[in-house]
Amino acid sequence: MQVPAGFLGKLWSFVSFVPFFILLLLLGSIKAVLIGPVTASIVFFGNSAVIIGLWPAHFIWTYYCVLKTERIGLELKILIGILLPLPLLLLPVLAIIGSLLSGIGYGVFVPLMATFEAVGEGVTDKLSHCFMDGTVSTITGACTVVRDVTDFCFHSYFSFMDDLIEKMGDDEAPLGIKLCEDLVGREGPFLETVCVPFAGLTIILWPLAVIGGLLASFFSSFFFGFRAGLIAYQEASFQMGLAYMISGVAIFDEYTNDLLYLREGSCLPRPKYRKADIRKCETGKEGQKVTTEPAEKQQTGHHKHRRVLHPSKTFMQTVQRLRPVQIWDWFFRSCELNGRILLSEGLITAEDMEEYITKGKCKKLGTKLPSWCIFQCLLRSANSDSDGLLISDNVEVTNLNWPKDRVFDWLLGPLLVIKDQMRKLEITEDEETCLRKLIMTNKNEKPSDWDDAGFPSDDNIKRGQLQAIIRRLQGIVANMSRVPSFRRRFINLVKAMYLEAIEAGTIDGSRDIKRKVKADVGTEKFGDRGAEDIAGSSTHPQSNIDIV
Repeated sequence: MQVPAGFLGKLWSFVSFVPFFILLLLLGSIKAVLIGPVTASIVFFGNSAVIIGLWPAHFIWTYYCVLKTERIGLELKILIGILLPLPLLLLPVLAIIGSLLSGIGYGVFVPLMATFEAVGEGVTDKLSHCFMDGTVSTITGACTVVRDVTDFCFHSYFSFMDDLIEKMGDDEAPLGIKLCEDLVGREGPFLETVCVPFAGLTIILWPLAVIGGLLASFFSSFFFGFRAGLIAYQEASFQMGLAYMISGVAIFDEYTNDLLYLREGSCLPRPKYRKADIRKCETGKEGQKVTTEPAEKQQTGHHKHRRVLHPSKTFMQTVQRLRPVQIWDWFFRSCELNGRILLSEGLITAEDMEEYITKGKCKKLGTKLPSWCIFQCLLRSANSDSDGLLISDNVEVTNLNWPKDRVFDWLLGPLLVIKDQMRKLEITEDEETCLRKLIMTNKNEKPSDWDDAGFPSDDNIKRGQLQAIIRRLQGIVANMSRVPSFRRRFINLVKAMYLEAIEAGTIDGSRDIKRKVKADVGTEKFGDRGAEDIAGSSTHPQSNIDIV
């Protein structure tokens, strides 16, 4: 794609583009008006019904867990018991407001964006896509949102509470309030005479400072938004505009923390919002030289006066190619491939899959299978002396290309430490073959649990270290399963494996469950992108997909 040179060429390009843009905007707005109310109703009524319906149970169970847990000290328990009713009472109100706003935003912007994405490069039959994209997919996405919220309320919440009431270890101490006696004693920081004038002045002037800050933020937001729009136009990427806004808010948060003597830094990331800066960082990390010579100087002959515009990624393509999405895809494909192998070896049975499909809980599938997948990835990475994690034959994940996401940052550090521990253990092939069975079927609490399991090594220290690694991986998987999309995608994976095994004659499934799974497939078609990836992953050759 070439940019027209000269003022007249640019003017003609702009004038000819305006009617096309207006037509797309009008079509997208019509779809938003038609689809928006349906989508907003699904999200609003679905989320509100789930949250409000479970609110009494959440209220009672939260108080019960806070009072029962040993991880919170007595003083902090009393304080939490006094303050906890306020957020719990506000929860239904916030849920209703949040569901309404999110439903409206999702129902309006998704059809509008899908209309513009339908005319992007690489799209065939653009006319039909302009009318169809963002209609049924938006409604399906709204149902997926409700399902994820339901999974969080039914599964993730109670999983968090179960961790809260677990018994503490011998080396753990309950969380309490430091310096509690100083706050109420004579030597407390608020009872000295010298502090009274400053405290009074602060109390009087603080509301004025807050009001002034709000007004300044309001008026500066117009210039801030204009700057973000200018960057999005210059970089030809809506994502760069969002990155600029997030980076600006992060800088403001960091300065505010410094002013108030709070924790250094910011809870928000500071993404780069210039593609040139991103390319410099990437090439700098890879040890390559960055070419700064203008494009027109690199052209020869009669093409010197033209500037080449490389095709930029559209917004939806950029979202689909985010690193976290790729990590999740590889992980679930790994679980699918390992699940087939374990099913053929009899380590996974039809009863296990039926239990997970009907009850949504099965430790062998929900915890042990993902743990084995991660264990195998770490073992292969350790044996190949990799600096990071070998996700596939041609992809190595390290600190340089790991997703810049707080959840994944929390995940990478422990995995790299475990990989180094496994490298020092020097696990043999026979031990690896035996570990697959031990992880899936045996207890892993003490070295004596493996006495009759046929583990090749008699070294109790090595056994204990391997069992500690397995328990830690199972804990990591338990935390990962609290992400709402994890539960939905894993259930879809098990359903796909179940139907495939029945059709292949590997297992004889229950007729009722088979009918239920087929009905789910017929009505929702697994209703989300994750299931499509799972269904399509069977076409990928196993040689190109490593075990996560």
